[in-house]
Amino acid sequence: MKAQYRLLKTEGRAKRAEFETVHGTVQTPLFMNVGTVGAIKGAVSTQDLEEIGCQVELSNTYHLHVRTGDQVIHDLGGLHRFMDWKRPILTDSGGFQVFSLAGLRKIKEEGVTFHSHIDGRLIFMGPEESMQIQSNLGSTIAMAFDECPPAKAERAYVQPSVDRTTRWLERCRAEMNRLNGLEGTLNPDQLLFGINQGAVYDDIRIEHAKRIREMDLDGYAIGGLAVGETHEEMYHVLEEVVPYLPQEKPTYLMGVGTPANILEAVERGVDFFDCVYPSRNGRHGHVYTHHGKLNMLNARYEKDMRPIEEGCGCPACRRYSRAYIHHLHKAKEMLGLRLCVLHNLYFYNHMMEDIRLALDEGRFAAFKKKMLEDLAGQNTLP
Repeated sequence: MKAQYRLLKTEGRAKRAEFETVHGTVQTPLFMNVGTVGAIKGAVSTQDLEEIGCQVELSNTYHLHVRTGDQVIHDLGGLHRFMDWKRPILTDSGGFQVFSLAGLRKIKEEGVTFHSHIDGRLIFMGPEESMQIQSNLGSTIAMAFDECPPAKAERAYVQPSVDRTTRWLERCRAEMNRLNGLEGTLNPDQLLFGINQGAVYDDIRIEHAKRIREMDLDGYAIGGLAVGETHEEMYHVLEEVVPYLPQEKPTYLMGVGTPANILEAVERGVDFFDCVYPSRNGRHGHVYTHHGKLNMLNARYEKDMRPIEEGCGCPACRRYSRAYIHHLHKAKEMLGLRLCVLHNLYFYNHMMEDIRLALDEGRFAAFKKKMLEDLAGQNTLP
């Protein structure tokens, strides 16, 4: 089947849509829960993900390739069967991880040679290899292989990098079309999202958006943000670039971000998000509420029998107190970090539900204003 992206409503540039895939239809704007190696860090199961409202799980091509191996996962029936997850999966291309290994890699037109961070073995990955790995995994959405230059990189470096990323995208598209046409391919309906790059240079970003838009891909991501620039610079890039990406396709802001970042990006036309913040912060006892972020290690919660947030329906808040979760973290019990991760992911997933409802009802601007005030603790104290 061909994916169908249906734009249901707009408010300014903000989009409310639904995206039909071979693994089910999702509602946007949405937040993808990051399970890098096929699991959310923090002892979160796929059953948990269903319970807390996850629509799309995100796994990483590079990490699954080096451990346990995409061929093994292919032979076991693909990532969906391996994880016991029936809803959509997006696989990142591995490009960001490859290029973050700055001292361990060498870039050529063909691709990148680098050393595995697991065992040091030499690995080559280019557009074709990334597509082959993602085809083996059988994900719903595959990301194109790209280079992610630092946000503050010199123009003399960024422009050739973006040009190469465009050539790599053409190769990704050709290879995916080939793989999807092979007999025995796990997911012959696998989708391809391209990635816009260009650091903080408006003209490079806009020209690149125009070039990749012509390829008529299944979706378009904006990469290379939240990697060194300010929030204001990130918002400026979105304001400049999103209008040059197809409104009738998903727009994905990679690796972003805080609840405030998401609200600002939705207003600027983004409808797919992912970030490790909720799970990473949860593992350290930091939890999100509608009235700001709390640190469960703080002594003030030692005898606090309230839930993390009154009225929250997550598995942690339904049964456990701040005092108990504080105790678990102090005692270094895994249950403490698990409960905080579950709460944070529930918070993010249900924040997206609230955003969608506000867009449905034509009141997103007012919703955004109030939620930003609440998040800053301006209305009530936790």
